[in-house]
Amino acid sequence: MDAIELIKERRSVRKYKNDKVDRDTMKEIVELSKWAPSWANYQIARYTLVDDETVIKRLADEGVHGFSYNIKTLQNAKGVAVLSFVKGKSGKLDTPKGSYEPSANNVWEVFDAGIACQTFCLAAHAKGVGTCIFGVIDDEKISEIVNLPAEESVAALIVYGYEDGEHAKPTSRKEVDEILRFV
Repeated sequence: MDAIELIKERRSVRKYKNDKVDRDTMKEIVELSKWAPSWANYQIARYTLVDDETVIKRLADEGVHGFSYNIKTLQNAKGVAVLSFVKGKSGKLDTPKGSYEPSANNVWEVFDAGIACQTFCLAAHAKGVGTCIFGVIDDEKISEIVNLPAEESVAALIVYGYEDGEHAKPTSRKEVDEILRFV
């Protein structure tokens, strides 16, 4: 599968087969994900993979603010990645204070986590594993459930597994002239 095909075909998957993705495959996906670019190559993304059904049930019950779509997907999930990031690094350089600071340095951690998230999902798709990214989450409760280190913050939950049923057809996209401008 080439990069263009990978980008165009990856979809959010909410229905999974009852089979767990083996840990070796997930390790390969994270191995690919580590190549995601990051601010000053700090590589702040961290992946906590959960395949324990009791913990996944807790994430469904306590970690998604009661959002029914997420609860339903988690109830059938066999694997969940807690994507987190190391706080306080992105957006800063090891230079004298005030030099070379970006205007919005407080968002670079989330930006780096977003790049890592997309890379994880594309790597999973390339390996035949479907994913769905959850943004309606209780990051503090999730941190507690999976016992994240204090220096990390949850960016997203990514449910993963082997897709059950037909791969979703692409939804329509805006025309390029609607999203592009030249100056």
